[in-house]
Amino acid sequence: MIESVKIRRQCMLDFYSHYEHLCALQGSVPLKAVKANLIQGALDLTVDRIKAADWAPLLNAMRHNKTLTSIGIRSFHQQGLGESGVERYKTYFRRRIPAIRSKDLTGQLCKAVKGCLSISDVIKNLELQGLLLRERDLILLTKGLATASSLESVSLAHCPIGDGGLETICQSIKNSATIRYVNFTGCSLTWQGAEHIANVLKHQAMKRHGEAWAESLRYRRPELDYMSGLRRITFNCNMLVGDRGASAFADCLGEDLWLKALDLQQCGISNEGAKSLLDALQTNRTLVVLDIRKNPLVDHAMMKNVIERVLMNGNSANLEYKWLMSPSSKDALKTRPKKRTIVLGSGRKGKATIRIGLTSKKSVSPGKKNTSVKDSYSPKPLPPGTKGFLPWRTAERAKRCRYFFHLFFLLDLPQCQHNYCGIPVKVTVESASTSETEDTEDLDDVIRHPDLAISLDKINVAKYQQLQLELEECTEKLKEEQRARVKAEERIMELEIENARLRNLNISLSEALHAHSVTNMILEDEGVLGSIENSFQKFHAFLDLLKDAGLGQLAVLAGIDQSDFGLLGHPQMNSTLSKP
Repeated sequence: MIESVKIRRQCMLDFYSHYEHLCALQGSVPLKAVKANLIQGALDLTVDRIKAADWAPLLNAMRHNKTLTSIGIRSFHQQGLGESGVERYKTYFRRRIPAIRSKDLTGQLCKAVKGCLSISDVIKNLELQGLLLRERDLILLTKGLATASSLESVSLAHCPIGDGGLETICQSIKNSATIRYVNFTGCSLTWQGAEHIANVLKHQAMKRHGEAWAESLRYRRPELDYMSGLRRITFNCNMLVGDRGASAFADCLGEDLWLKALDLQQCGISNEGAKSLLDALQTNRTLVVLDIRKNPLVDHAMMKNVIERVLMNGNSANLEYKWLMSPSSKDALKTRPKKRTIVLGSGRKGKATIRIGLTSKKSVSPGKKNTSVKDSYSPKPLPPGTKGFLPWRTAERAKRCRYFFHLFFLLDLPQCQHNYCGIPVKVTVESASTSETEDTEDLDDVIRHPDLAISLDKINVAKYQQLQLELEECTEKLKEEQRARVKAEERIMELEIENARLRNLNISLSEALHAHSVTNMILEDEGVLGSIENSFQKFHAFLDLLKDAGLGQLAVLAGIDQSDFGLLGHPQMNSTLSKP
């Protein structure tokens, strides 16, 4: 075998060795950042300081590698808005534009990513943050996503791809069998981008419904969680999504059985969009995270209803889908400032360290020192013998203890109120965000204590177990009540049928009784009986006249018997008939 081919095959299995070999061939020094950020097969680089000449061996090593499980390329460079060409030329030496911002280099990066995705069977995560991806770059990236066989997560956070770029990416995402999580935070998307993602969900839902039907044959139960398709979509910091985009998501969420999390922070949603999402949750039982926080146009009551409704879908099996604590769109690309540490004395077993606040960076002229207000101001000490004088050691000790006790009472730590001198305590308190619109839900107070952390963990575990038991009891009660309700409804239906039958029988009996009563009333009337009797008397008198006239044979022919003439007690009729 050719030596170069043998080396290349060996280097495919070791990224850093291949990278060093390529650097040696080029005559350059390997970057320390590459080795420092290569942890357990995951490459995570901040590329703003990498020069153009150092990119070639890195991209070649990435293109032919088969062992990387994660690739993260991040750029935090922010180009000033509204700067003219002259102003940019003046600020060139003060703020140099990174090499990754060039068209050629982004194209080479996307080619390398495409090559790695097409040959690797272990890569699971791809994250490109803050890069200027053109249309041709997205086409290359789409081809790589279409050939990936193990990729599960794709993140293009803060890459201004727009709705057209998202439509290009969706062509490969909708047909992918492995991608489960996509992140399009701050990608300059509008409601049209939301419709593109909604179309992807509908396309995948049609395929998965077919798979679920095939698996449900012969009385089998389909495993919905193991089917392919998206499980989480992050759409934060896209202010032009609005209510129309929220309605597009709501249309596909109503009948979706697979999506677990949808993040819509800072998307310009109002009460109308939140209402459409809440209506979709009435029929959706699988969504466990629907994050519409940091949308100031949504009322607190509406947001509370949405969050309460989506939390009802959560259970212990869906703990992998967490609620994101993402920063705002303005602060997303800023580095975290340093903290200020104050050491408040020491004890026999250790020392107490309290880290408070954030150090503010101010512009300082070259010849001046950066002194804070606290350092520049120091009140004059009182002379001995005057009112209020305290020795400086006593004053410092009293001030320290007073502040320490006040801090413990604020944090509600009863254990530390009595034993703070003998236990090492480290407290970190961060200040709130400078932005007035920043959400106050971010946790800024962090307490670190060895024994306290263990006790808090035990308490949290105990509370979690108790809540689980209560949830199981409530679930059993709910099932029993549902069964009882079904039985009650069946009994109600039976009683309604019996009631209808008895009602019909009652109506028929009442009609018969009414007819009988009318007949009795007619027969009991004396006038009617008298008229009937008079009619019979007249008829008998007519028969007597016939007999007297010798026409008795007519009565015989009519079938009238002789006994019929004695019914009413008239003897003249009998005597007339007895004559010869």
